[in-house]
Amino acid sequence: MQTESAMREAVEELDFVALLEESLAQSRIERGDIVSGTVLSIDNQGLIVDIGWKQDGIVTRGDIKRMGMHTADFQVNTEIDVAVVNLNDSDGNLILSAAQARQNEDWKRAEELMNSETIWEGDIADTNKGGVIVGFGHLRGFVPASHVIDLPRGLKEEERLERLQEMIGNTISVKVIEVNRKRRRLVFSQLEAEQENRAARKEALLRELTEGASRKGVVSGLCDFGAFVDLGGADGLVHISELAWRRVRHPSQVVAVGDEVEVYVLNLDDQGKRIGLSLKRMQPNPWSLVDDIYHIGQLVEGNISRLESFGAFISMEPGIEALLHVSQMSANPEENPLRHLYEGQKLLMRIVSIESDRQRLGLSLTEVTAAEKAQWEERQLELVAAAAAAAERDAEQSTLDEQQQPEELEQTEPVSQV
Repeated sequence: MQTESAMREAVEELDFVALLEESLAQSRIERGDIVSGTVLSIDNQGLIVDIGWKQDGIVTRGDIKRMGMHTADFQVNTEIDVAVVNLNDSDGNLILSAAQARQNEDWKRAEELMNSETIWEGDIADTNKGGVIVGFGHLRGFVPASHVIDLPRGLKEEERLERLQEMIGNTISVKVIEVNRKRRRLVFSQLEAEQENRAARKEALLRELTEGASRKGVVSGLCDFGAFVDLGGADGLVHISELAWRRVRHPSQVVAVGDEVEVYVLNLDDQGKRIGLSLKRMQPNPWSLVDDIYHIGQLVEGNISRLESFGAFISMEPGIEALLHVSQMSANPEENPLRHLYEGQKLLMRIVSIESDRQRLGLSLTEVTAAEKAQWEERQLELVAAAAAAAERDAEQSTLDEQQQPEELEQTEPVSQV
């Protein structure tokens, strides 16, 4: 059996170990740590707080004011959470912060939002030359200008600052992209939040749309290969080949940004999250009318829409493109017939082939007789002369109206005076 003396020694040894562990724990307190303490005293300068360390800490009056509080709002012997600001200032004091400790909950919430990639809404409270400031509880988060979606790129510094100032008070959706407690950095991105919102809207739109249906939208952008149409928060693409039944060089020949259009849902790609649209399929296929309008041997008019080494594409009614092959341009094999042609030129040609099922129609200049061509050219001259005469009459009438207007005023003026 252990003697009473041995037992007492064992207890003392345990107490010593506990005290040693407590001392080691105290020595591990670092700047930025959040600890609990007890208010020992209160005066006009602030609070004295016991955090169980080798010396008591000071919570300054300025720190309390930052929380919108006063020293009178605290009581002696109550517990309070504080952050370690400085273990040993120039006067040897332990400086604590109740405001930073209260911000700790906001830091935790910011970290949770960043880890879960959750979108959060906040109000723009202030700006600086680098971006906007958004209040986040007791913290202030920063949105860099490059992550603000309503800020045009390429602005001069004064214009950018003016635009940023105009945003104060606006509520914006943001994602947390950086949380650094040590450096007290909290960074948001409106751009990433908008991208995620658009992705979510596209997901919902893909579930809602069906291939073969029609949908109204607004042209949101143009590029060389097609036009983007906003269908209500998500964009679909009208490929350049689906803009019109005729050949289109650039989407700007058919639509402009801001145009309201009705489009045909061509295909949906759930995996690639792509929406294929068509404008031309909302209109009747003009090639379905070709057999009723045209026949082989018929003389037709058309304008050159595009020149290639093998021939010229001709725009014809009702919105089709036919081909005038180079072999059908001149009977002289040594002549380069393309040098006599230019885009926009109007020609008289004869139809030599029709394949409406393959959307092909062949034309010929060589099959047009000299008499037919002369008669057509004479008719074109008559039309030009008639148009010129009409324009001259309109100009003369406009001049006459201008000359008569002062006279009418002079006649009516004495009447108004009477």
